[in-house]
Amino acid sequence: MNFQGKSFLKTKDFSKTELNFLIDLGIHFKKLKKERIPHPYLLNQRIALIFEKTSTRTRAAFTVAALDLGASVEFLSSKDLQLGKKESVEDTARVLGSMFDGFEFRGFSQEVVEDLAKYSGVPVWNGLTDEWHPTQMIADFMTIKENFGKLEGLHLVYIGDGRNNVSHSLLVTAAILGVDISISSPQDLQPSFKIVKLAEEKAKKSGAKIRVIEDPIEAVQTADVIYTDVWTSMGEEKETIKRIELLRDYQVNKKLVENIQGDYIFLHCLPSNHDLKTELGKEFFKKFGLEALEVTDDVFRSEQARQFEQAENRLHSIKAIMAATNGNLFIP
Repeated sequence: MNFQGKSFLKTKDFSKTELNFLIDLGIHFKKLKKERIPHPYLLNQRIALIFEKTSTRTRAAFTVAALDLGASVEFLSSKDLQLGKKESVEDTARVLGSMFDGFEFRGFSQEVVEDLAKYSGVPVWNGLTDEWHPTQMIADFMTIKENFGKLEGLHLVYIGDGRNNVSHSLLVTAAILGVDISISSPQDLQPSFKIVKLAEEKAKKSGAKIRVIEDPIEAVQTADVIYTDVWTSMGEEKETIKRIELLRDYQVNKKLVENIQGDYIFLHCLPSNHDLKTELGKEFFKKFGLEALEVTDDVFRSEQARQFEQAENRLHSIKAIMAATNGNLFIP
């Protein structure tokens, strides 16, 4: 494996062995963090965090990860940069690459993050684009491995919008890792044909089973992991009414999870519309009479819920990605 100097832009660029290494390294860094053992693999490095889209977990995780690894951090929002406006992505990449040792990008365009990696000359880490969410994947499968002690042979069921960056990333990453995966979505929101074909190709090598299905009740029966996400992603707010109409029957609630035959855990990449304690939640209730959208509060707070463990693991998995690609680690 040769991670050094590589960017982390989408999980499909990495092998099963490489992804498993990052997952296990994240688990190792979590142990070091809990035991307060220093691990400054990025000592004296300068890391830039570029955010076009707002974030809680991604920004906090990258910031703390960089600091724990001994680096200093500079936050750059869309208001701070001329990225693609008054200055081309290539020119911006060349300038930042000459000043920083690596940087994260969270925004809309996958092409932008690819160009940043192409022209900067330093590792670039994709904190989310409209197409992929690779750092989330390492945290997700790290959480699954911590709970089950393995990955291969498990069945992950994603319920909801099957066309978004999370569902697409889950589909491909599960296929690489040998995790059976079902995507349960209405016909109009099922994964793109291109992504399904890519996942099927990866699954041939790993032995994973891939399924796209409309009926959520049938989908969840043999689930080990239930995963859902918001019904409207950033930049799609105008489609909220349409999405609610399409996804009403895809809510993860007690009635649905009662169809699961064995033990399972619940995951959500957050934020979640599970109660009325947010302005958005109150707005949805006022307009649509819904106390929750993609998951009900009782499931969100159930003993099977692991979303906050999953959120914490964003820190440890991002630390693993940064250290492996930019930390001069010895990797046999």
